[in-house]
Amino acid sequence: MSRRRATVLAVAVSAALLPVSAAGAATGSAATSGTADRATTDAFGRIADAVLTDRTAALLDRQQLKSTAAKIKGGVRLSSALTKTEGTALSALRGRQSRLAALGEAYTAADTRVGVDKTRIKGSRATVEVTETTVLTYKKIRGDEPRTTGFKAHHELTFVAQADGTWKLSGLRSTDKGPRAVNEPVTTAPAKVRPSAVIDAPRAATTYPAPANPKQTTGTGYDYTAMAAYAEKYWKNYNTAYRKFNGVGGDCTNFVSQSLLAGKWQPISTVTPEEYDTWYYVANGQSDSWAGVNEWSWFTQTAKRTTPLANVYQLDVGDVLQMDFDKDGSKDHTMITSYRGSNGVPYLTYHDADTYRRSLSSLIASYPTAAFYGYRT
Repeated sequence: MSRRRATVLAVAVSAALLPVSAAGAATGSAATSGTADRATTDAFGRIADAVLTDRTAALLDRQQLKSTAAKIKGGVRLSSALTKTEGTALSALRGRQSRLAALGEAYTAADTRVGVDKTRIKGSRATVEVTETTVLTYKKIRGDEPRTTGFKAHHELTFVAQADGTWKLSGLRSTDKGPRAVNEPVTTAPAKVRPSAVIDAPRAATTYPAPANPKQTTGTGYDYTAMAAYAEKYWKNYNTAYRKFNGVGGDCTNFVSQSLLAGKWQPISTVTPEEYDTWYYVANGQSDSWAGVNEWSWFTQTAKRTTPLANVYQLDVGDVLQMDFDKDGSKDHTMITSYRGSNGVPYLTYHDADTYRRSLSSLIASYPTAAFYGYRT
């Protein structure tokens, strides 16, 4: 995919895609099974790029939307249901942009690129897996913002062959776990059954600015700079020395544990009668607390590796943030603070979806009803 700025809405264009015959399809609405040819695969990728670019554009300053018009060669065709869904999504993202502005954050520019990973055709349906890479440029409002934030996200698109010989995009879903990307609307998940916790951390406030709570960075035996450096080195290109957990519950806590180990957290592998008292990673396994969101919290609270923060804006470099998206009492995601602005805004780096320096304000604006937990490491 060619690189281009996310500046305008391209989804409004409605025209034919490539003919079904370009993918080796039979006459009419039924396509043959197999893989699409290069031209059709590229067209599928351009459509994914257009839809995801439009989502990113909804987060930019309104002035940016007036600049230029990006159109796809051949146009875009969405099903009526997906057209409605994307309209709702863009409205939700514009609401997020407004909440971000109220929290003192904005983006001046963005770049979204999409690559097609796999295309499968079965009958009249095509399933397309893509990887989105998006970078947003922070507007200098407080003056201490990092230059950019970025993420890699994975999506699955569904196309259906039409009787007139064209394809129509009928479905789009994220295949990542963890928080939705900053340009993805949030849906409420069904409530989960709350597990029995050993020691649970209290929720933290999300008001800005937070009461002062400076972090002691010397004499602790930990290297917080190394924690942040590790996270920012491996947020996108995973460390091959460790197993991945993306397909079995998510890699977020595994990634944070790696970062803490890089900052001189010491493993504990001796099992005692107490629950969740170990934290380790070895060649043939790992403790539940190494890769489990709630188990990590229970271990760190029980072992006094962390202390809870009263307000998440008190997070400093090397501190950890957890979120409970639906407030059902079971925490869903773990992140590490890899940068903190001089005006008190923490920036989180994490896996699922792989994200670099996303501001705490962005997470709060995206999940205004979630529960947040801050941990001083």
